[in-house]
Amino acid sequence: MTLLIKNAFVFSGNGFEKKDVIIENNFISAVGASLSVEAVDCVFDCSGKYLIPGFVDVHVHLREPGFSYKETIKRGTEAAALSGYTAVCTMPNVNPVPDSVEGIKAQTDIIRKDAIIKVYPFASITKGRKGEGELVDFSSLKDLAVGFSDDGCGVQTAELMEKAMTECASLGKIISAHCEVNELLNGGYIHDGEYAKKHNHKGICSESEWVQIKRDCELAEKTGCQYHVCHISTKESVEIIRAAKKRGVKVTCETAPHYLTLCDNDLLEDGRFKMNPPLRSDEDRRALLQGVIDGTIDVIATDHAPHSNEEKSRGLKDSAMGVVGLETAFPVLYTKLVKTGIITLEKLVYMMSVRPRKIFSLGTGRIEKGEIADLAVIDLECLRKINSNEFLSKGKATPFEGWEVYGKNILTLCEGEVVYEAI
Repeated sequence: MTLLIKNAFVFSGNGFEKKDVIIENNFISAVGASLSVEAVDCVFDCSGKYLIPGFVDVHVHLREPGFSYKETIKRGTEAAALSGYTAVCTMPNVNPVPDSVEGIKAQTDIIRKDAIIKVYPFASITKGRKGEGELVDFSSLKDLAVGFSDDGCGVQTAELMEKAMTECASLGKIISAHCEVNELLNGGYIHDGEYAKKHNHKGICSESEWVQIKRDCELAEKTGCQYHVCHISTKESVEIIRAAKKRGVKVTCETAPHYLTLCDNDLLEDGRFKMNPPLRSDEDRRALLQGVIDGTIDVIATDHAPHSNEEKSRGLKDSAMGVVGLETAFPVLYTKLVKTGIITLEKLVYMMSVRPRKIFSLGTGRIEKGEIADLAVIDLECLRKINSNEFLSKGKATPFEGWEVYGKNILTLCEGEVVYEAI
């Protein structure tokens, strides 16, 4: 199949240039001005629109196998494609846990059958994803998993994490760590801040996150392991990672759109505001924004975590942890960070498309001749209200319900194939 994209503002890494792009047999065959091709199957006129490398989300929950009532790989990847994503990395919060070859193949069998974009699963760090006990057989899983994570659980002892890092370093694999000290949680479920005190809720202290990040940065420095920190939410986490990077530690990190645009002052007595880690203070939010600006924070991932409507209808105290994010991430970030002048559009695309590919070895993110055609076309002028009833994801719980946002994906190509079109 041959496709021609005309008159788009094409992402060049440093900016956008008006060009045409020809795609043949899954690859970009030409990029330039006023291109033509003898035999073309489809022409897309993208005048006034922006052509970017497809987004990559390195932290999603597609819930299969085991919890298909929350989400399925089919529905989750359809939601991702609609939103401009061409690849996602799935966390190991499934059943069976991907802690063995058989466990991870239970997931990859569904991926091969149902996914409409690229899906890269994580294997767990520990047997049963418990954060303690026995480590997985890393060598048997290294070619099946994008990396190793116990997302949802922190690895509780330094001894166990050091051993895991040593093995991953020897195999050239990344550890993507959910950092949480169990003994500091004390039954909390929102941030231990002003809102919790005022409304008599149990709080989760910031130390439960950053204490483990500090430990792990020291272990990564000792072992040489490539270490990625999931969904950071506190100012201390930013400071620790910034200092570790300056020391030359091979550490990267992500945060999520809700931590950059909301804080605990925005909480309502509604399960759509409940996630782990929780929304922190405005001071934490501002520190995260500074981490984005100065490059301490590498990636913006969604932590897309769908649950059933019933599981999210029990208020802050009793609802399940987690909100959906694939279908809101770009428009929220473009509206709140780019249109307000906090960061540039180029920076946002870099954090959502280019940098995650480099960290997790998923390609280059360049729109050049010879590159795989994983692409998205964005209409930046589209203004709409976020309405979860329109989501393709089974999950509907979003703290951004009703927000007016700019920016909508209108075309997604994965390996040169159209997987979403709204032109």
